[in-house]
Amino acid sequence: MNPIILIPARMASTRLPGKPLAGIGGRPMILHVLDRAREAGIGPVAVAAAEPEIMAAVQAAGGTAVLVEADLPSGTDRVKLALDALDPAGRHDVVVNLQGDLPTLPPDFLRAVLAPLADPGVDIASLVAPIESAEEAGAPSVVKCACAFPEGAEVAPALYFSRVAVPSGEGPLWHHIGLYAFRRAALERFVALPASPLETRERLEQLRALEAGMRIAVARVAHAPFGVDTPADLERARAALARGSRA
Repeated sequence: MNPIILIPARMASTRLPGKPLAGIGGRPMILHVLDRAREAGIGPVAVAAAEPEIMAAVQAAGGTAVLVEADLPSGTDRVKLALDALDPAGRHDVVVNLQGDLPTLPPDFLRAVLAPLADPGVDIASLVAPIESAEEAGAPSVVKCACAFPEGAEVAPALYFSRVAVPSGEGPLWHHIGLYAFRRAALERFVALPASPLETRERLEQLRALEAGMRIAVARVAHAPFGVDTPADLERARAALARGSRA
């Protein structure tokens, strides 16, 4: 595999406007995410910026950024356009889509998300972590993955994703982490597909891939990282990075 990490970022967050440039330790948040991606050491890193000010901040810090359209349907579409601009020759066969609001992401998660692609039949790889409380299981903001790990296995097929707790019955529940590694051909196919019925119903774009017959597999990690979606999350990230922790 020859991966590239692309980080989609846009200023128009509903709950935290200007999120990519929010200050953490005197630096914009997007630069902390860029640091985590570089620390993983799996390939080059670039930001797919929806606005010129994001691109300017990244370039001023010595990073690579590509300006893409601001009104695209999703971050995945931004990643695809940035990939086309940065690698028109198709040298990179795996594309890691890293959300721009994960400044405390452990870099080893970026290495872990590549593991499912060792199976040539897997189109898209992602991560899950154990759900640890009833509150987490019941929260619609926590996406659950229906999957089952054979004894001793670290990778499992993803059979469904939902905002409700699935599957039912006794056994572990898995918190889906929105970090993806696409085979390049899978990314191209995915963005060309129309929104699917279950995707629209659950408001989860990964269901588009499953409904189209694409295979998603997940690797498990010990815990789910937190994303910065609100001012309270931003304060939590500031405190975590001040301590030098990854969570």
